[in-house]
Amino acid sequence: MNYYFTSESVSEGHPDKVADQISDSILDEFLAQDPKSKVACETLVTTGLVVVAGEVKSKAYVDVQSVVRNVVNGIGYTKGEYRFDGNSCGVMSTIHEQSPDINQGVERETAAEQGAGDQGMMFGYACKDTDNYMPLPLDLAHRMLKKLSEIRREGKEMTYLRPDAKSQITIEYDEKHNPVRIDTIVISTQHDDFDKNEEKMLKKIENDVRKILIPRVIADLPTRTQKLFKKDFKLFVNPTGKFVIGGPHGDSGLTGRKIIVDTYGGKGAHGGGAFSGKDPSKVDRSAAYAARHIAKNLVAAGVADEILIQVAYAIGVAEPVGIYVNTYGTAKVKMSDAEIAEKVKKLFPLTPAAIQKRLKLLNPIYAETAAYGHFGREPKVVKKTFIADGKKIEKEVELFTWEKLDYVGKVKKEFGL
Repeated sequence: MNYYFTSESVSEGHPDKVADQISDSILDEFLAQDPKSKVACETLVTTGLVVVAGEVKSKAYVDVQSVVRNVVNGIGYTKGEYRFDGNSCGVMSTIHEQSPDINQGVERETAAEQGAGDQGMMFGYACKDTDNYMPLPLDLAHRMLKKLSEIRREGKEMTYLRPDAKSQITIEYDEKHNPVRIDTIVISTQHDDFDKNEEKMLKKIENDVRKILIPRVIADLPTRTQKLFKKDFKLFVNPTGKFVIGGPHGDSGLTGRKIIVDTYGGKGAHGGGAFSGKDPSKVDRSAAYAARHIAKNLVAAGVADEILIQVAYAIGVAEPVGIYVNTYGTAKVKMSDAEIAEKVKKLFPLTPAAIQKRLKLLNPIYAETAAYGHFGREPKVVKKTFIADGKKIEKEVELFTWEKLDYVGKVKKEFGL
């Protein structure tokens, strides 16, 4: 019997994502000046106010207020009528020094002995739903909002759009877990109050989503995914009514409150740790990236059609305390999942130091991860500019290294594929 699976995404203007982007932009500023910085940065946003808190150990100085204002304006909160804008919002910073009790378990005499920054379990997942080995419901939910943001920034169509938005996609799957059709699309987008006739205004927004947004999303999809958009899909646009009050004025936002949006949309599993605002000594972040890298390369190499990887750590201990693999019965090799896990241990060193080196994580690469998901993104080299003590710092960095398929050859050799 066919079944349905649903995932959601939120835009860069969603309050929680505003908070994530501020936290990661502050992290990047520290890492640009001092790659050894230890940062745990939390952000709260609400009407007219940004509060930044956390613990830092670094040689760098960061102008938190300037970073916050640049991020908020860059997202699109630039008007006083939003009741939250980058030029006029209050900015409060309560960042203080990292606890030496935590630091003593992380920093050691040699970098290779670096312990995990915390205990916990982290998961990585990959499947064959999409060309980027992500679950299709989440991939489409992200695409809807990225395209909506493009339209808003172009300013040529749907000129009433404001930064806050959410999407949700329901996919029908067959008994063999193959996607059959798009069942339901939900789009809730903040907008100007551009017509006194609310019914007429909502009808225009729905029509624009159907005639402008969805066709532009479909046009960028591979043929196999385009075929899933039948004429009978259900579409809900702003189903509660008008959505004028939004962003941090409509709802407060906090760093780390969209962990399922950030990962796999509810597919696989999640250990509970958030990513944004944390330097890579925190395995909540770095080990989750490493686990995705492993899962994606294993699926791409043909080990299985669907794989979940779990790694777990004890605070201050370098080697993981456990590695777990689940192929959901889709393995293409004559091995148990436990035997596959032993191969993973051999192929992928998983100490914090090894992960940081393999994935080049001691670089200012995190602001780009803080909206539209940390996984399924395109690895690329970019140049970024930072300002420290009035001087310009230019860094060439590689983004989303954990999405590279650079271990496929090694995996095939190890598994005899």
